[in-house]
Amino acid sequence: MRLFYLLSLLCFSLATAQVNPTPVNEITQSLEQKATMEATSIVKNIPLKNIGPSVMSGRVVDVAVNPKNPTEFYVGYASGGVWHTKNNGTTFTPIMDNSGTQNVGDIAVHWESNTLWVGTGENNSSRSSYAGTGVLKTTDNGKTWKNMGLPDSHHIGRMLINPKNPDEVIVGVTGHLYSPNSERGIYKTVDGGDTWKKTLFISDEAGIIDVAHAPENFNILFAAVWEKDRKAWDFKGNGNASGIYKSVDSGTNWTKVSTEKSGFPTGEGVGRIGLAVFDENTIYAVHDNQFRRPSTLKEKKKSEGLTKDDFKNMSAKDFLNISDKKLNDFLKNNNFQEKYRSENVKQMVRSGAVQPVDLAKYLENANTALFDTPVIGAEVYRSNDGGETWTKQNEDYIDDLFYSYGYYFAQVNVDPSDVNKIYLAGVPIIKSNDAGKTYESIVGHNVHADHHALWVNPNMPGHLINGNDGGINISYDDGESWTKNNAPTVGQFYAINVDHEEPYNVYGGLQDNGVWKGPHNAPEHTRWHQTGKYPWEMIMGGDGMQVQVDNRNADVVYTGFQFGNYYRLNLSEESQKYIQPKHELGETPYRFNWQTPILLSPHNQDILYLGGNKLHRSMNQGDDWEAISDDLTQGGKAGNVAYGTLTSISESPLKFGLLYTGSDDGLVHVSKNAGGSWKIISNAFPKDLWVSRVAASKHKKERVYVTLNGYRWDDFTPYVYRSDDYGKTWKNIGEGIPTAAVNVILEDPENEDLLFVGTDNGLYASFDRGTTWEAFQKNMPNVAIHDLVVQPKAKHLLVGTHGRSIYKADISKLQLLTPEIMDKKLHAFSLENIKHSKNWGSAWSSWAEPSTPGLDIVFYSGKAGRFEATVLSSDNIAVSTVEVPADKGLNILSFDVAFSKTGKTNYLKKHKTELTEAKNGKTYLPKGDYKVILKGNGEKQELNFAID
Repeated sequence: MRLFYLLSLLCFSLATAQVNPTPVNEITQSLEQKATMEATSIVKNIPLKNIGPSVMSGRVVDVAVNPKNPTEFYVGYASGGVWHTKNNGTTFTPIMDNSGTQNVGDIAVHWESNTLWVGTGENNSSRSSYAGTGVLKTTDNGKTWKNMGLPDSHHIGRMLINPKNPDEVIVGVTGHLYSPNSERGIYKTVDGGDTWKKTLFISDEAGIIDVAHAPENFNILFAAVWEKDRKAWDFKGNGNASGIYKSVDSGTNWTKVSTEKSGFPTGEGVGRIGLAVFDENTIYAVHDNQFRRPSTLKEKKKSEGLTKDDFKNMSAKDFLNISDKKLNDFLKNNNFQEKYRSENVKQMVRSGAVQPVDLAKYLENANTALFDTPVIGAEVYRSNDGGETWTKQNEDYIDDLFYSYGYYFAQVNVDPSDVNKIYLAGVPIIKSNDAGKTYESIVGHNVHADHHALWVNPNMPGHLINGNDGGINISYDDGESWTKNNAPTVGQFYAINVDHEEPYNVYGGLQDNGVWKGPHNAPEHTRWHQTGKYPWEMIMGGDGMQVQVDNRNADVVYTGFQFGNYYRLNLSEESQKYIQPKHELGETPYRFNWQTPILLSPHNQDILYLGGNKLHRSMNQGDDWEAISDDLTQGGKAGNVAYGTLTSISESPLKFGLLYTGSDDGLVHVSKNAGGSWKIISNAFPKDLWVSRVAASKHKKERVYVTLNGYRWDDFTPYVYRSDDYGKTWKNIGEGIPTAAVNVILEDPENEDLLFVGTDNGLYASFDRGTTWEAFQKNMPNVAIHDLVVQPKAKHLLVGTHGRSIYKADISKLQLLTPEIMDKKLHAFSLENIKHSKNWGSAWSSWAEPSTPGLDIVFYSGKAGRFEATVLSSDNIAVSTVEVPADKGLNILSFDVAFSKTGKTNYLKKHKTELTEAKNGKTYLPKGDYKVILKGNGEKQELNFAID
């Protein structure tokens, strides 16, 4: 049973002491439940179309290359599935679309037997590293998949197949990301996955991040153990249990080799480790060393200027003796508000309003500890005796490789043809020709940062296939030049939006790939290589975040990157202005979420809201700000990740100043007087869960929706609630949704009963305000959905996925689907007229595809059955007849607007006219009025349309 669902039919009261991870059997059952829902959904025939973009790609976690034919390889995307190419990355085919997840940790291939294994659940530990469903296996290139077990692994670090025995497989399980669990360690099968034996277990907080074997001897294995502790407010990526283990019997038994006597670091500061084995004796390890650097800094020269640390222990007397120029330089260089200049700040210190330490505090927030931490960082060790002893290779610090977030990297590769040539993957990718002593960058202008996978050709030195946060790059000259191979639509969107232009544009912020804008109807093909302009364009860098577009002037866009760094853009003028609200000197710094919420008021497009830990409002497009609330969170927690922040803002379109906020620590507030006062309305909710969305109704001012997300507790319960009294009481409306954390709820702008919900594993629609739910998934795999928006004029639902870019669906018929219609045996929706073209069935060249018309006849059937559709001319000649099967629910009959053979004969008997056969062999209907007679379920309905 799901946690916390102690609800009556109308309302509930919940109180929790703590949140627990979702039981594995519930996750397994939910996949079966979802498959059943997809098969019986009344909207299963309504298609979703992927509209891209693709050029920026998404995060790669692994590549597996055919050693006998390196133009064939597989690519594993963190949350975008596995893709296959047989033409060196020119095109790719997704092969996991019919599996239960798109979340990938590692892939392994036994090429001789055509056996592909996928360890699901990303091996990185980022904010959006999604859990998997265990180990999958296919022997037919993804046509069918079989789950081979380890369902509670969540995240898999590495998989190895014995090259001489495809039934012998080693799996390194990293385990849960946010909670302890026992299904961590090394698992081994010798019967192709039918049974597993855990051969190495360290603790319920220490899993396996990497495993490697000697190229010519599968008995010799090395495993990297990683102890970590991730919370929503803190991430500790190191621990005493981290280290290196060795097996000499193909993973049956293990011995720790990173001992105190070995020369490899031990203790609390040991972080993530990556391994590369050249032979049985020579092994490389890259280590994210979290021990602090020794204090060797020389005294700063006076000419170097001031730093924030100078003020931490400074007396007021010493502060007042600083020269105005020196202090002003510091204030300007660190972006203090203009009112804070030397004369003003000194007066504040003289009066006791602030202390010198407040200047340091002004610049510090929860992220300071994450990005400004003086840890040792990346370092490389080598063993020449099979792991008994290790020698540090780099004499100097390897700076600007991991920075302070090495938990995201730690990959090392050794050239199979050169024992002294290694590659390190981090923010850049670097190589060494002297066994790790010195390095050079091999990043190209068309190569994205943040590297996670590299294949080095054993038969052709210098041939590299690299996977990073921006997709795949290939080099044949050892990194001097690269090609970019980004055909897959695997963008990881955080947020999307639309404008009201013709054609309308779609906007979206992506993980590590900035903010992009593009027309919704842009074709996703390679012609842009010839024209020189991709139809989508980047309008902001960094990790792209939320987007608001002025509905009076679509050139005015508000967007930005992580931690509240927002800008007002004028796209036509190619200008931008930084608009983040600033706290006052002496005030506690504002806290901004990774994805800081912003909102343009639907009542006045000059009014902009932005959420830190307080709600800020600007009346003049972000030029000036005022806080219209106190802290609307629980106050934050000590840690290195911003926490105690607002995550969602909503203003009722029916009443100005009716505002709602949601926070990352579980609080929902309402203000009915434009921020004059606030009331907490989340006391009945499960405690401490991330408020992923709060949405004021577009139809009733008293109505509001809230979704909570337990992902950061490894709790995947779908928490979805509705209130019809401003949040005084709540009704749980999430029980019919299969287990998966919920990211977004959207109320349709035309039909108040129609809701959409996006989860970490799919899309759902409700036609009764959440009482029941339908899977809405046609053409879209089981992928994380982060955002939803409706373009009202086009009646399109836009779906922002975190792994497969953006999908679009025509929901015009869903908006009309009322209870009265669903009680009928048959209901056909009215048809649009068609514009005639003499070019139907022809093309500009005999080598090109002909243009063809189409008419979609959409109808609702009260039960499954067969239907007959007859198209009649204005004088009742049957020009075409077709019989089709129909499912219960919405069905689409696509008519090609052409005569049938019999219909053409009957038409010509009565009409002494010439009908021209098109080049594709079809004869299309001439201009005129037509009607469709649809029969089925004992019912008949007539529809009219015209060809003008």
